[in-house]
Amino acid sequence: MNRIKPNTLVVPGLCLCHANENITAGDGTYTQGDFIYSSLTGFVDFKEDNKETVVEVSKGFGRSVVPTVGSIVTAKVTNIRRRFAKCAIFCVEDTVLQEPFRGIIRKEDVRLKDRDKVELYKCFRPGDIILAKVTSLGTMHSYNLSTAEDELGVVSATSEAGCEMVITSWSEMMCTKTFVKEPRKVAKVVPQNFAAKNFSKLQQEFNT
Repeated sequence: MNRIKPNTLVVPGLCLCHANENITAGDGTYTQGDFIYSSLTGFVDFKEDNKETVVEVSKGFGRSVVPTVGSIVTAKVTNIRRRFAKCAIFCVEDTVLQEPFRGIIRKEDVRLKDRDKVELYKCFRPGDIILAKVTSLGTMHSYNLSTAEDELGVVSATSEAGCEMVITSWSEMMCTKTFVKEPRKVAKVVPQNFAAKNFSKLQQEFNT
C-alpha cells in the first residue's frame, strides 16, 4: 500500500504505512503485523531521525468550529435504539474538535433504498467510527446526521471479540481474529486496514 500523506486526518485503526527497520511507530500509533496503524484521531507526521523515520499521529484541535448543514463529520456511535443511533461528533471535515457535539442518525436516514426495512443494529454498533453528513440541527443541541450516500457509513469497527474488523462487502465486516462476519452499513471509501499475513485468508472469505 502507499504511505498516507503527511498532515492527513486519520481515525483509530487506520493503516498508515508499511513497518520495517527504517520506519517505526511513534506517539499515537502502533504496529500490527507488517503495518503501522493510528491509535487516535489526529494528523499524521513522519519525523526523520538520522536514518530512521518515526510515524506519529497528534491531535490538532480546531477553534470555534461547529457543524453546518452539508458538513461531512467523523463520529463515534455511542448508543443504538430501535429508531435512531446516538453519536459523538469529534471531527468536522478535517478539523478535530476540542469538545464533541451530539449527533442522531434516524433509521430512515441510514440508506437511500429500503428505508422502512433498516434495522439499526445491523448497520452500526456502539464504538463504530463513521462518516456522516449533517442534514439539520436537531433538538437538545444535537445534529441530525445521514449515512444514506454510498461514501458514508462505517470506516472503522471493532468486533464482538474485541478485535479490528475489515471489509468483506458493503454490508458486512469481518473480525481479523475469529473471521466471524458482522453486518454494517460500510462506507465505500475505506483504506486497506489489515495485516499482509491475513490477506489470503481474508480474500478467500470475501469470495465465498
